[in-house]
Amino acid sequence: MGRNTRKRRTPPATKALAAAAALALGGGGLIWANFYASAHEPDQRAWGGNQTKAATAQVATVSCPDVGQRLTNVPEPARQGVARELASLDRQITEAYARLAATRDAQAKDPGFVRNAIVGPLNEKRAATIDRIRLGIQRAGGSFDDALKQLAPCATRSTNQTDAGGGQQGGGQQNNGGRQGGIGGQAGNGPVAADFVDITKVAPNVQGTPRRTGNASTGTFTTRCGVNANKNHNTDNVIVAPGVTNGAHHLHDYVGNQKVDAFASNQTFLQGGTSCRNRGDLSSYYWPVVRVQDGTRDFDQNADGGGKEGNVGRILTPVQAEIKYVGSPVGKVVAMPQFLRVITGDAKTTTNGPANANAHWSCTGFENKVQLTDRYPICPQGSKVVRSFAFQSCWDGQNTDSANHRTHVAFADPASGVCPNGFKAIPQLTMRLVYAVPPPVIRNGQVRNAYAVDGFPEQLHKPATDHDDFISVTRNGLADKIANCLNRGQNCA
Repeated sequence: MGRNTRKRRTPPATKALAAAAALALGGGGLIWANFYASAHEPDQRAWGGNQTKAATAQVATVSCPDVGQRLTNVPEPARQGVARELASLDRQITEAYARLAATRDAQAKDPGFVRNAIVGPLNEKRAATIDRIRLGIQRAGGSFDDALKQLAPCATRSTNQTDAGGGQQGGGQQNNGGRQGGIGGQAGNGPVAADFVDITKVAPNVQGTPRRTGNASTGTFTTRCGVNANKNHNTDNVIVAPGVTNGAHHLHDYVGNQKVDAFASNQTFLQGGTSCRNRGDLSSYYWPVVRVQDGTRDFDQNADGGGKEGNVGRILTPVQAEIKYVGSPVGKVVAMPQFLRVITGDAKTTTNGPANANAHWSCTGFENKVQLTDRYPICPQGSKVVRSFAFQSCWDGQNTDSANHRTHVAFADPASGVCPNGFKAIPQLTMRLVYAVPPPVIRNGQVRNAYAVDGFPEQLHKPATDHDDFISVTRNGLADKIANCLNRGQNCA
């Protein structure tokens, strides 16, 4: 996922992002309302370090400006090379964070250690990488904004600055893993008690959806693709880091297309097979896994993107995965173009801020009342955790991707449902993932049996970093069938 410019919102506004994702319960079961919210045991040397000083350490994470989000005009011949350099920036931050986590004792002894031994060298590497990006763009005939060179310097963020939703985070926490980390969690990089809330104590915050006009496309199209029971996983991200192994630095569940990794091409997608019942749906639907940090290990405990990068604990497979396309409240939709790539949410909101956050957490029985962006819900007995996503529903009519993977698509206006000028309404992909999560327990400001979404290690497993990825691949006229179903007001599957 790409980083965003630093645009921060007040906590009420952040909550409003989540509130726009409304679910309504109807006579036929769970009926999706349209979403128009705008808003991805550890190695002791890498993650444990000397734990005796961790609880008092003030530096929580590394915060670096996002270069990828500012690259809105990269010539096509340069895009793959630029993507590799952007992946290098992510890798550099990951390595710096690992060093930060492993040197707490040295930091306590030397106030200048982080600046001199971690941030300074990181800034030098970033400056060289940004210069290679400049050269790649200019050699392909593009123009480079020299202001991007100013994005090289990074900073550190303290424990009370790490919540994109505006809340305060505490220092060291104790988890069921029995180890103490600088900012909580089984691997020492979150989550912390302040990342959770008892959903029964949250006031209703779900807002209404835009009023439908007489020309609305009121149908729905459901595609049944399973819950990744066959455990199709990898830590790549072919959208943002093509050709880069472990480009995501966290593990994804994949349903739909079965041949998606960093090296997949459009031709690969067409030959990939699918987990969907509709054999014409070769689309790829993928999201970061959820893990329970209960002291257990999973298959990737010692792997890149897994335990080596702070993603630890038992992986949970969803008990339900509902994938549904819905229409526009103000008009007809056009079919999605073949190979359209869309990312919703931002895997890096902890350091970017919530401008592109689109995380929605709730519990069964509460979805039409409470949606959370910056907290994980603790659900009452008999209720399950729900992650839901509503993708961008407007397309620029020309491009299946963009240099920053965002500007070719957009959200409709949350009040009116109207697309921005120059954009066309397309079927809106909505997803609902349900998990049977053992409820976390919070005592004395500490959390046990925490659960969290996988993410980049420096993002501290915050709930606002949740995100979802999609590549539209269809055959046998399925894209047109989906659009026609919505436009005719039918409920299809």
